[in-house]
Amino acid sequence: MSTESSLRADIVEVGRRMYARGYTASNDGNISVRLGADRLLMTPKGVCKGFMSPDMMCITDLAGVKLEGDRDPSSEMLMHLEVYRQRPDVHAVVHAHPPTATGFAVAGIPLDRAVLAEVLATLGSIPIADYATPSTKELPEAVRKYIKAYDGMLLANHGALTVGPDLFGAYYKMETIEHFAKISLVARMLGRENLIAREEVEHLQALRGTYGIKAPAPLCPPDGKPAEDDPTCQFVQAPSGTGVRLVPDVIDPRAGGAAGEAARARGASGAPGVPGTPRSNDETEIRLTYHELSALIEDAIRSLR
Repeated sequence: MSTESSLRADIVEVGRRMYARGYTASNDGNISVRLGADRLLMTPKGVCKGFMSPDMMCITDLAGVKLEGDRDPSSEMLMHLEVYRQRPDVHAVVHAHPPTATGFAVAGIPLDRAVLAEVLATLGSIPIADYATPSTKELPEAVRKYIKAYDGMLLANHGALTVGPDLFGAYYKMETIEHFAKISLVARMLGRENLIAREEVEHLQALRGTYGIKAPAPLCPPDGKPAEDDPTCQFVQAPSGTGVRLVPDVIDPRAGGAAGEAARARGASGAPGVPGTPRSNDETEIRLTYHELSALIEDAIRSLR
């Protein structure tokens, strides 16, 4: 089987997996891979990714001009082209709408907390690119801001994007993002996420070379985020452990969404104005017996009469 034939078959398989896992619905999502130095193999527009065939793929140049194929390339082609322009090391791009990760994107909550060792050792951190209208020039502009420093990102109110040195590498990162989002959501519903300490995060980052994983950018220094208009490092919420490898749950007041807003309002702690201290249990959950709950409901009904 030729390289092109093999890549066409691989795109079909990745599309099938994305659809089977619920990462795409209807005709959502798109996939591309480098086909030589100046050509790309890409999924067409208007096709369900779970039911593609190898002959459906399009070949374009790096300017987006269609060279081969009976169908037009993906409507998100501009986003893919921008990734390849910014990252010569990237050989494949995957875009999908995994439900839990997309939920975080809709809520404006980045997956940038040091929670899972496997995520820190592979992706590092997952930011949110600003909202942009799909299929327009706005989207590649939003992606450009983060793609030099990150191999995966959420797209605000849209979905997720991952890249890799090969097609399955890019796809597996999409699996990792959705898996991370599910675990993070469950932990937050249970009341807390214990964070991996900064020192351990740096240790995990140092091990990436052992795993054969090259980070697109180093971790940002502990004292803050990179410049908003040009991130050159990966921001990870990982407080100092001062000898402890797991740190009690702390919401960073710089975080986006409701969590960050609440943290800013109370100084990111159980004690107002004292940033960086753990939240107390009575702030993370309320426990009532059925009898107590019934009594509260009855009182509320009586007050309405």
